[in-house]
Formats: sequence, C-alpha cells, structure tokens
Amino acid sequence: MKKKLFTLFLAFAMIFALAACGGESGESDDAAPAEKTAVNVFAAASLSNVMADFEASYEEANPGVDIVVNADSSGALLTQIQEGAPCDIFFSAAQKQMDELEGTGQVVEGTRTNVVNNQLVVITQPDSATEVTGLADIAKAKNIALADGSVPVGKYTRQAMINLGLLAEVEDPAAITTQEVSDQLGGVEISEQGNVSKVLAAVEEASCEVGTTYLSDTVGHEDGVKILEVVPYDVTGNIIYPVAQIVNQDADEAESAAAADFIAFITNDDAKALYQKYGFDTNVE
Repeated sequence: MKKKLFTLFLAFAMIFALAACGGESGESDDAAPAEKTAVNVFAAASLSNVMADFEASYEEANPGVDIVVNADSSGALLTQIQEGAPCDIFFSAAQKQMDELEGTGQVVEGTRTNVVNNQLVVITQPDSATEVTGLADIAKAKNIALADGSVPVGKYTRQAMINLGLLAEVEDPAAITTQEVSDQLGGVEISEQGNVSKVLAAVEEASCEVGTTYLSDTVGHEDGVKILEVVPYDVTGNIIYPVAQIVNQDADEAESAAAADFIAFITNDDAKALYQKYGFDTNVE
C-alpha cells in the first residue's frame, strides 16, 4: 500500500513539475493584447488644451487608436514635417504653414478645412500697475513678451502693429525681426518667445510686464493673467486655424483611416461646443 501511495505521489509531482515548466516557457492561453494604431497629430501650441479633451474622448470611443499630439508653434511644426517627421494630421494656427505644405504636395487632397478663428489679446498680471491699456500703447511697458515672426501669434501681432501705425509697412510682417520691433517702439525691451505658451508663462510669472497671445490661451489662467485688450479682427485680420491630413509614407491603411476619422471627429458640428469652451470662435466660413 505504501509503495502504491509513493508511486502516486511521484506521478503527481511530475505533473506539477511539467506544468511549472510550461508556465516558465512563457506560453499562455491568453492572446497578446492587440497593438494600437497610433495617429500623429501636429497641433499649434494654442490648441493644447482643447486637443487634450478631444484626444481623451476619441480614445475612449475608439480604444484601438492612440492619438499622439505634438504641440508647438506652427512654424516649428512645419519645419519638423518638412524634415521628415512622421505626421498624419497638421492643425495650424495660420494659413501660411498649411499653404507651404499644400504647395509641395504634402497635404492629402480634399482634406483641408478651416476650423476655428481666434483673437489676439494683450495680457498682464492681475495685480499689475502697468500703464498699458492695449496694443496701441504697448510701448509704455518696461518689457514685452513677444513671439518671433515665424510663430503665427508673432506674425499677427506685427500685422496689427502695422495697421495701428506702430511699425512701418512691409510685404511680409513675419520678416520683421524682434530687434526691429523694439527699435520702432522706441527701444522697449522685448523678450522673444518660441510659442504662445511661452509668452503666457513669461507674463504669468511676471518675467515680462505685458505680452501678446491668443484669447484661447488665457482660458484657465484667469488667476494668473489679466486681459488688457481683445484686439479686434479689423486690426489683426482673421486668425483662421486650418487642419488637414498629411501624406505619411510610413502610415499603413489603418493609420490613414484613423487619421481621416479623427479629423471628422474634431471638425463636425458637435465639436463646436468644445472649441467655444476654450475661447475659440467657430463662426468660420
């Protein structure tokens, strides 16, 4: 009897040993999770907040898709795309950068659309004692946070200054250097910034007395900045944001389809309420 029990014990021990070896080999009945389809979205820095909301809601409804947002100035994003960075969607803060891509055949035909309008604002700290009341007398500031001309907000600021007679008229306002702006404003100190987020931070942190950014960028920062002026469209011109699908040779069929679907998601009528929440004007032709 003892011999039979011992034999049974050995048999069970061998079964458990084999099972353990099978587990160590990494084999499993569970299938590996499917790899998500990544969609690379290059979006103007001023779209960061609204795009974060779109990303979350789209991924919740489409768990197989990963929206990867790269936010920076439209000029910097344009350069990255031209240098070969993989991009599926470009959402620019100005027409100029999109025009350049379309001119070189990098925009998927029929996908370009104007989405929102924005407004230029002059900002300062909530407790500021600045004498500046708006763009027309911005030279009264001790120092100004201003984006460079390659950044749409910097270009629109320069255009508005030309229209107000603060800067000499030129063919391309974006070509006016920061030093030239300073000189024509009487030598006021200007801190050049690379995008709207950096302008906002420079003013919010009191590194600069005033700055120019977009109305949309001040949403959520009401405790950190005060708007001195919302510059009218007849001074800046329209600040239209176009979006388009970009030719991506590395994208497979699933990625291209997901990119087209995401553009439809952020441009349909239901999306307007979210843009308005962040201060954008959705009355765009």
